[in-house]
Amino acid sequence: MSEAITLVRAGHVLTMGALGDIAGGAIAVSGERIADVGAFAELSRKYPGAPVVGDDYGIVIPGLVNAHTHISEALIPGMAEKLSIWVWATRLLMPIMPHLTREMARVGGLFRGAEAIRSGVTTLNDMFCHANPAEFASLGSVDSLDQLGLRGVVSFGAEDIAWGGSAPLSVTRIIEEHHALAQRCAASRRIGFRVGIGTILGQSDALLEVSGELARSMKKGIHTHLAEVREEKMAAQIRWGKSTVQHADEIGILGADCVAGHGVWVSPDEMELIADRKAAIIYNPTANMILGSGVCPLGELQEHGVSMGIGTDGMASNDSHNMIEVMKIGALLQKVHRMDPEAADARQILKMSTIDGARALGLSAITGSLEVGKCADLVRFDGNSFGAAVVHDPYQQIVYGAGPESIADVWVDGRRLLADGAFVSFDPKSIVPRVRELAKALARAGNLSEFSCLAR
Repeated sequence: MSEAITLVRAGHVLTMGALGDIAGGAIAVSGERIADVGAFAELSRKYPGAPVVGDDYGIVIPGLVNAHTHISEALIPGMAEKLSIWVWATRLLMPIMPHLTREMARVGGLFRGAEAIRSGVTTLNDMFCHANPAEFASLGSVDSLDQLGLRGVVSFGAEDIAWGGSAPLSVTRIIEEHHALAQRCAASRRIGFRVGIGTILGQSDALLEVSGELARSMKKGIHTHLAEVREEKMAAQIRWGKSTVQHADEIGILGADCVAGHGVWVSPDEMELIADRKAAIIYNPTANMILGSGVCPLGELQEHGVSMGIGTDGMASNDSHNMIEVMKIGALLQKVHRMDPEAADARQILKMSTIDGARALGLSAITGSLEVGKCADLVRFDGNSFGAAVVHDPYQQIVYGAGPESIADVWVDGRRLLADGAFVSFDPKSIVPRVRELAKALARAGNLSEFSCLAR
């Protein structure tokens, strides 16, 4: 017997697929999959008696894809705003990395994952970075995403070159965690695995070689950072006589199904190389602005045919998992930086946050657009909310006018995680005391008293 149909309807259904914007549209959900897409009037006749969620107003979109983040930073938001990235990494990130635990990853991931759901995210690409030799802390990220019911990809952002005073993990220890994380992801229905390379400069030549070999032998992609700051180009020239993009290509990493955060400092030749190798660049505008890293050449990258998505980046360089905010900032930053209102537009940004992000992660066959047969990952914006009550252009309204408070419902694999603005099976408020406790413990363990009142 086929599973029961539920109709999700709205004034506009933005499919991000071939059907485009369906005015007065609906999605028919059967179990975990999308069974039908079309006008509500047609689907209501086709499926008489099916329960209906939504009304003539509001907007339905595919679940958003946060294509680059760090759950390892879940407990350290709101600090060190005046530091450039290398100083920031040395004085804020490196001191806490040896002290991160699987429990911190799980609890932090639950809290920040719930925040992501509240802003319409159904898929997260997480790079968990830590240097705790006693625990495979990255596995806690999978624990949290599984518990929440989110879709995701998790990598261990490994490095073996010490920054600041923290001791690096050995190559052997790093490979052990990659294998343990891959095994944990394989036990999950919705979480995939990538080989993490924290940064190209942060790994020894020996580890870079092993990382590439591991990805190829496991037939898994790579998640890393590339061309984030100007200093990276200079340091790479000193070390290898070439940029990190060029070196990553030379050692076979760029062409190994590589997803890389940032891509701010890339030349036209490097853009062409990235596109040729079918690597993806993830735009992280909020983090780039906070750290003063520069502005990603979004238009030029896309003109060169580079696959692109959008990410929040981590809590230490964004301070929230609000994906809707990132979309708005991402468009506005391009406009003001280029002094050109046509430098980016709402349709382009929403596409990057849905189907393009899914494509960058190798997930476009199952998510990222509202099409028959795909997983029922969808978001409904309440037509009675401030952000979606008046809709002249639904794409612009989502990107510029809506907010998390506008979101009524979120489904992943047909399972309703948010219903009428309330969490269905997990209450994030229930873990707030534990979040505060662990955040304080981590700040103290990392001796962050210069930045955090919790550490004093």
